[in-house]
Amino acid sequence: MNRFMRIPLLEKKMDLLRKLVRPYLYARYGFHRLTASGAFRKGHVRYVDQTVSPWWNPLKQAIWKHYVKQFHASSCSVASVVSCVNAIRALTSNGVRPITQIEILERITTGHWKERMSPRGYHGQRGLPLPLLGQVVKDSLAAYNLTVKGVDIVPTPKTRSPQSPLRARLRERLIEFDRHGRGLIIAHFDQGCLVPALNIPHISPVGAYDRATDRVTMLDVDIDEQKPYQVDFETFFNGLSSDYHHVFQPLGYGSGGYVYIALP
Repeated sequence: MNRFMRIPLLEKKMDLLRKLVRPYLYARYGFHRLTASGAFRKGHVRYVDQTVSPWWNPLKQAIWKHYVKQFHASSCSVASVVSCVNAIRALTSNGVRPITQIEILERITTGHWKERMSPRGYHGQRGLPLPLLGQVVKDSLAAYNLTVKGVDIVPTPKTRSPQSPLRARLRERLIEFDRHGRGLIIAHFDQGCLVPALNIPHISPVGAYDRATDRVTMLDVDIDEQKPYQVDFETFFNGLSSDYHHVFQPLGYGSGGYVYIALP
């Protein structure tokens, strides 16, 4: 069988997998809703107004100003990356026009990003798994001549250890972002762990971290989330380290995690 014959078969396989996954996702969603468990439990998530502090952190001010909503169901990666690129550009270039989601898709071809945003995806694959998200971030920064100290792609496989080095390092980076503006965090997480939604892989930037209350604010790019929201750090980490259900593995999704953009 040649390559051109294999591609339609692969696309059909991916379509079948999505059809099989959908009933499972809705059943799980319905169970949590009926039992007021998971993200439906009382007090689990707090929606917040769009106010930013501290005022002396220009990076934090910039990500809140340039955060945008995704333009369709699979484009959370596009909204998240363009929000971060525009925030960094705003710090280095006064009065520069923000890049649109369509513009960045046309310019960055890594991993067939644009095709993955289409209804049929690229050979049936839609969205960006964590490693590919990290590479898209790197290539986007390079394409717009943005200087950063580095880009760290951090998988967070499931762990119950409160002493996990991954957990401690993530909290340090949240503080570096919130108090000192030294880096941006793009989370790759199970959305249904954080808010009442389907348990699917999702991508959004972090907007704040309150050290006193140990709560993380998400700038969720999902159009159904009308306001930013807060969850406690443990919930946030559990969403990152969900180890997406095995039904997502054939679609390219293994572990959640985050991409950290370290700034000078």
